[in-house]
Amino acid sequence: MSSAAPKVSTLPPEHRERLMAFAEDVHFESGHRLFEEQQHADRFWIVKTGAVTLDAKVPGRGSPVIETLRHGELVGLSWLFPPYLCQSGAEAMTPVRAYEFDAPAVRSMCRSDAEFGVSVTFWVGAILAHRLHVTRVRLLDLYAPHGSGILA
Repeated sequence: MSSAAPKVSTLPPEHRERLMAFAEDVHFESGHRLFEEQQHADRFWIVKTGAVTLDAKVPGRGSPVIETLRHGELVGLSWLFPPYLCQSGAEAMTPVRAYEFDAPAVRSMCRSDAEFGVSVTFWVGAILAHRLHVTRVRLLDLYAPHGSGILA
């Protein structure tokens, strides 16, 4: 499997500090749905403790788990890119403590401070590229015919 997605600690310290100024502590019980596909993305989270699963609806196949996110990982990517609609679902696999962020407020800061905005956009973009790869591999693992050579 590929390397882990970049965590918030990869942001330059001054940008991480600025982002964390928006953070609010939240707690989710196991089984709580943070968001569903096509839901408006007005919040995002960074996991402090516990685990959050990302799932994707596959017609006729249910919603397989694509990835499990843990400490320091970003939950929610669609908040940064129009039309701000979630592209997956997310559920607390265990009790979760997280930092929650108001997406419109962070987007506003990204627009008003170009250096901060570029830093956050590159961080989220790197995570997006990682998740796209993980999703592709997971769906091929689940649904490609065995021995089809699709990953060759």
